[in-house]
Amino acid sequence: MFDAYRQFYGQSPDVPRAREWLRSRLRFGESTVLVARRGGDMVGFVQLYPMYSSVRTARTWILNDLFVDPAARRSGVARALLDAAAGFAREDGAAAISLETARDNAAARATYRAAGWQEDDTQWYSLRLDRHALP
Repeated sequence: MFDAYRQFYGQSPDVPRAREWLRSRLRFGESTVLVARRGGDMVGFVQLYPMYSSVRTARTWILNDLFVDPAARRSGVARALLDAAAGFAREDGAAAISLETARDNAAARATYRAAGWQEDDTQWYSLRLDRHALP
C-alpha cells in the first residue's frame, strides 16, 4: 500500500524500495505508522514523523503520509485515520500535530477541516536538494 501511495504522487512503482523505506523508519524509531483495516484487509494508513518545537519546547508530530485505498475512499477511513493520529499525538504528550497538502486539493482540505484541523496562516517553503525531490 505504501508503494501505491508513492505512485499516487507520481513515483515509479518500486515495492522493494518502499518496503525498505518503511522497514528502516520503523526499525530506527523514526516514524510511527497507523493502519486502518476492514475485516482482515488494510484499507489505509498514516505515517507520522516526530518533530520538535523550540518555541513551545515540546515535541510535535508531522502527519507526512495519509493514504486510503481507492475502493475504500469516501467511507470514513481518512477521518478515522486523522482521529487516530490526533489521539496518538495527544497520548504522546505532543503540543501539536501538523500536515501539509496542496492548495488545490479541495477534497483533502475539506476532510481535514471536518476533522477539526485548522488552516494556519503560516507559509511553508522548501528547497530541493537532490534527485529524490518531487517536481
